Amino acid sequence: MSDPDLSDYQRRMDGALEALRKEFAGLRTGRASASLLEPIVVEAYGSHLPLPQVGTINVPEPRLITVQVWDRSMTKAVEKAIRDSGLGLNPQAEGQLIRVPIPELNQERRQELSKVAAKYTEQARVAVRNVRRDGMDHLKKLEKASEISQDQHKALSEKIQGMTDGHIKKIDEMLSVKEKEIMQV
Repeated sequence: MSDPDLSDYQRRMDGALEALRKEFAGLRTGRASASLLEPIVVEAYGSHLPLPQVGTINVPEPRLITVQVWDRSMTKAVEKAIRDSGLGLNPQAEGQLIRVPIPELNQERRQELSKVAAKYTEQARVAVRNVRRDGMDHLKKLEKASEISQDQHKALSEKIQGMTDGHIKKIDEMLSVKEKEIMQV
């Protein structure tokens, strides 16, 4: 009997880490980052397009993001999308260039962002644990169907638990780094 393929569980756990990385990139820390504007959707040409598909996002200064809109007629729509994004940003258009100054964060807002980061982290932990549960259930079914032995089941479940522990540790490290970044004045 061959061992079941554990790479699928590894890939799914890595996916949870990647999702957390993207969510953290969208958390504003008072420092400009192009990834802050990437998830914004603009109503353009009768459909909804991600901001990077209607203009170029640049970070010329630590507290400023610029968006060079490719089509002049889209400037107002991009400006409105940024304003309505819920990020608390106030864009200013100058022709086809939109300047987005990043305001300084106060202590209360920093604590709010830390709580949001903790919530994202918990979601990632739950996702990793769900993958582990799927893996363990699959192993139980294989053992019940006599496709793997009890020893194989034990060895494979230890491997899955090890993957889970490693991913949870990475998630916790990512949270620690993000919290330091958020609280840094």
